[in-house]
Amino acid sequence: MPRRVEDYRGLTRVSRLRILHAVHRRPGRRLAEIAAEVDLHLNTTREHLAILEAEGLVQSLTLVTGVRGRPPVAFHPVTDLEDNAAARERAEGATERGKILRRLAPDLDRSDELGDAAMAQLDALYEHLEDIGLEPKPDDSQLRVDVAPCRYAFAIKTERALVCSVHIQLLKQQLQQVPGPVRLRSVKPFVTPTRCEIALEVCGEAAAPPGPASDLGAGAAATS
Repeated sequence: MPRRVEDYRGLTRVSRLRILHAVHRRPGRRLAEIAAEVDLHLNTTREHLAILEAEGLVQSLTLVTGVRGRPPVAFHPVTDLEDNAAARERAEGATERGKILRRLAPDLDRSDELGDAAMAQLDALYEHLEDIGLEPKPDDSQLRVDVAPCRYAFAIKTERALVCSVHIQLLKQQLQQVPGPVRLRSVKPFVTPTRCEIALEVCGEAAAPPGPASDLGAGAAATS
């Protein structure tokens, strides 16, 4: 059943990918530091960060310095849904749509095996992948997701490492935002010219082990 698609403007320019990468690499940096790293004007960087924050990709925190004047702002990845309304709305919407999908197609429901928390994480992750145009083909029985190579072909040839790094961090971020036992195990980019592979795992005692998928991703590329 196709999900709704809501494109992320924040991921459609190399400059914003670089800014997001800078925030992922060293959370808590201020505007001037980020602008200097990506070699953009302060106002341009500020505008890009506003788009990324509006889409739930970063959050800004006002710093208390005790000095007169406008307080500085630091930028972080969104790891808690309470910190960003857009990220919270996306996750809540994904959960509701996932529940509806499982009611319509009970054969897709693995809540008894994985637990409700894990299913909520998977709902958020799959919808995120759909929204950024990676056409996910999930296999819950193996905790694996096949995705189409990044749609942002404008950047792949010259910025492949940057694009892959940003997407991997966003996958981790999605799973951190929704409490549960599912973690990113590995990402294999370009397994074939038309397919990348994401492997997941269930950690702790919050859900039953996924059985045959326990050795999933052996020899896979590292996620860091």
